[in-house]
Amino acid sequence: MKLGVARKILKAHRVDGSLTPGEALTIRTDQTLTQDATGTMACLELEAIAPKKLATELSVSYVDHNTLQMGFENADDHEYLRTVAAKYGITYSRAGNGICHQVHLERFAAPGKTLLGADSHTPTAGGMGMLAIGAGGLDVAVAMARGTFTLEAPKVLCVKLTGELPPWVTAKDVVLEMLRRLSTKGNVGTVVEYAGPGVTGLSVPERATITNMGAELGVTTSIFPSDEITRKFLAAQAREDVWTALAADEGADYDRTMDLDLSTLEPLIATPHSPGNVRTVAELAGTPVDQVCIGSCTNSSYAELMTVAAMLKGKLVHAGVSLVVAPGSRQVLRMISASGGLSALIDAGARIAECACGFCIGLGHAPRTDATSLRTSNRNFLGRSGTQSANVYLVSPQVAAAAALTGEITDPRSLGKPPIVETPERFAVDDRMIIAPPDDRSKVEVRRGPNIGEAPRSGPLKDRLTGVVAIKVEDKITTDHIIPAGVRMKYRSNVPKYAGFVFETVDPSFAARAADNRDKGVDNVIVAGASYGQGSSREHAAICPMHLGVKLVVAKSIERIHRTNLINFGIVAATFADEADYDRLDGGDEVEVIDLRGCVETGRAIVLRNLTRSVDVRLNCELNETERRVLLAGGMLNTLGSGR
Repeated sequence: MKLGVARKILKAHRVDGSLTPGEALTIRTDQTLTQDATGTMACLELEAIAPKKLATELSVSYVDHNTLQMGFENADDHEYLRTVAAKYGITYSRAGNGICHQVHLERFAAPGKTLLGADSHTPTAGGMGMLAIGAGGLDVAVAMARGTFTLEAPKVLCVKLTGELPPWVTAKDVVLEMLRRLSTKGNVGTVVEYAGPGVTGLSVPERATITNMGAELGVTTSIFPSDEITRKFLAAQAREDVWTALAADEGADYDRTMDLDLSTLEPLIATPHSPGNVRTVAELAGTPVDQVCIGSCTNSSYAELMTVAAMLKGKLVHAGVSLVVAPGSRQVLRMISASGGLSALIDAGARIAECACGFCIGLGHAPRTDATSLRTSNRNFLGRSGTQSANVYLVSPQVAAAAALTGEITDPRSLGKPPIVETPERFAVDDRMIIAPPDDRSKVEVRRGPNIGEAPRSGPLKDRLTGVVAIKVEDKITTDHIIPAGVRMKYRSNVPKYAGFVFETVDPSFAARAADNRDKGVDNVIVAGASYGQGSSREHAAICPMHLGVKLVVAKSIERIHRTNLINFGIVAATFADEADYDRLDGGDEVEVIDLRGCVETGRAIVLRNLTRSVDVRLNCELNETERRVLLAGGMLNTLGSGR
């Protein structure tokens, strides 16, 4: 079989299982990545496993999400992360050093390697020719301890790029076009591999924009080949020694192919409230804009911010627009400062934010009531900006800058020739904010603030489920709907507190109702539509419902990372055998499953009896042997010994 890039890496890292799509596959994990919103729990889980040493080549802990230290909780968690990293041999990137994906691309990503990250946008490193997969924190903790990760072997979609991007059209428009074609659902279990002559016209940061926002497709990951463009980027980062050429075999076998002529694209925009609601900028030109936010792990590279600076130089941001610019890393900030770009941004009236996730996750710079906000980030879910009534649009930095100047959505092609920004031959490398673990870790004391609890566990799977549909939700419920981001994330290491906000934006009474059911011995069931759990890899969207006594989630479909997180914490993740049965269950219905444990053990179909309506609903719960063992035990931590 002739192999593409993704399957070459999978084959080289296979420990057990098959490359046949849909079958269980265990691969060796070279690197891991965590950030403070997910990494605090991942490190608590790592401590529960208690390995004698890490099994990965490199594990990096970043602080980039909860950097607004309003109260003691975030600062305490950062100190916990710093000390636990020193204790276990994890490299630590301090607050202010930048967003994990931008910094990892600059300083650690390597072609041909595997990366498992406790963040859904870990595939950013796929722009480097790295097989980079997002997962829940517990999966990453296990990878750090044991060096492996088990997944469903993916199908591979090859996207053959031809042509060149026209003026004012960007990598952001490429991935928005992919979202327009494939949508945000129905792509689970797929890797998108980019190939063809059009690849050579894209820089590594541009490729990383495409693989980053490929997460919104719901795919396992996205990847580019490693070529001369990759080598030059690594050389500019003084890391050419990690470069290796990596390309698909001629005539490589793929499950599906798609052609994309870059020369046919135009500036695109994702409209509220989904990255998949894609239209052309020209269609919406003239729409008044209140806020523009430029940055995030999708679009905050040196070239992008210098392009924005060139567009704004000598001009002033429109009086009705608040412009926020957040460089992706300290390296980018230092370089735009040295190049005069930072002064141009400040002179134009931009507000310079910290090198962190910030506005992307609703931590600061929330727009006004009913605002129209243009952002270069990757998600525009309802309320994610911090303002429930805001309308958030996703655009390229060039479209964002044009709107900042004009006060309305503007097709940048109307502005004349675009500025040309040259990528420097050498980047300003300064790794002093990256802390290597000490050689002697025996005397390191892990510091725990009062907000830090323990890694939560569930009991073994019950023989019989007797409960109630605690909530029924519709299609495309994201992990942000299930457990909010923003300021609520400061409770991420305090599960009992954080659980009080489950489904806060959907049904504020849910947490109290579910807790009351749990305390009365009534099992909670969640019923959902299609693409349940899309978005962030935040495993608290499984942990907190577990804490509230949720034993079963049944949906039309469940996204990959969230499904794994549910299983990892002992919650049965099932789908309707017949999607029409979604209409046979309502919130408040009393339900039961007579032999739940036996069904999971033997692989028999689960029959959910709706006692309120006196009807049966058949459910599918397909599990591989590892998942079955984990679910029966009540979660991954219950299956693991310590000191391995």
